[in-house]
Amino acid sequence: MKLYYKYFSIHMRSVMQYKTSFILTTIGQAMTTFFSFLSMYFLFMRFGSIKGYSFNEVLLCFSIISMSFATAECFGRGFDSFSSVISNGEFDRIMVRPRSEILQVLGTKIEFTRIGRLLEALIVFIYAIKTSGIYWSFDKIVTVLLMLAGGICLFFCLFLIYAAICFFTLEGLEFMNIFTDGGRELAQYPLNIYKDWVLKFFTFIIPMAFINYYPFLYIIDKGHIYGIIYMFSPIVSFLFFLPSILLWKIGVKHYKSTGS
Repeated sequence: MKLYYKYFSIHMRSVMQYKTSFILTTIGQAMTTFFSFLSMYFLFMRFGSIKGYSFNEVLLCFSIISMSFATAECFGRGFDSFSSVISNGEFDRIMVRPRSEILQVLGTKIEFTRIGRLLEALIVFIYAIKTSGIYWSFDKIVTVLLMLAGGICLFFCLFLIYAAICFFTLEGLEFMNIFTDGGRELAQYPLNIYKDWVLKFFTFIIPMAFINYYPFLYIIDKGHIYGIIYMFSPIVSFLFFLPSILLWKIGVKHYKSTGS
């Protein structure tokens, strides 16, 4: 952790050298979330509700997924830009250092400007809590915390898989954006509003529904059948870390030095 703190402080000092650029970029990131919020607002203003879900209920999905993604992207950005680390031979230096490769890759890039998205999503989340009409008992508060932690873990795992694929392709595959950015956009709404195969895919292949749809049903009191199972369903996302780290280790073993 001391090493990561060093990386963190270095990146922070670097960003603060250009304060105006940092502030403007952060505002730009916040506006991205704000325009997504506006598009959702106009959609519900036109149709009233979607498959029985009200605007204020869906805002919980929107804000929790947005906060999870922003946090994962802020601290896991090194994996998202990992293809350049492979192509320029920088991973050779990472491997000869007596520290974890994952920790070092995490330290290569920390995207502090994603704080803009995080703060905007947090504002929406507070608004949703006050207006959704949900009785916030202790178990529902725990469910929300599990959704946040599970979402961060899931998106981090997807970034890790993206980086692991780079060992075999040398370049990042854009189709992974379907599961990161695309998954974030889909999960801003309850997943059962889409086709049935979409819900099944994001349940059994990419466990997005376990951090979005099922615990959300528990919070709004629509998951009575399975009850506490829905409450703890975000824990599944932590299990997704196992195949992700396995693929990473296979990629590291497959890696061949560029010779530079």
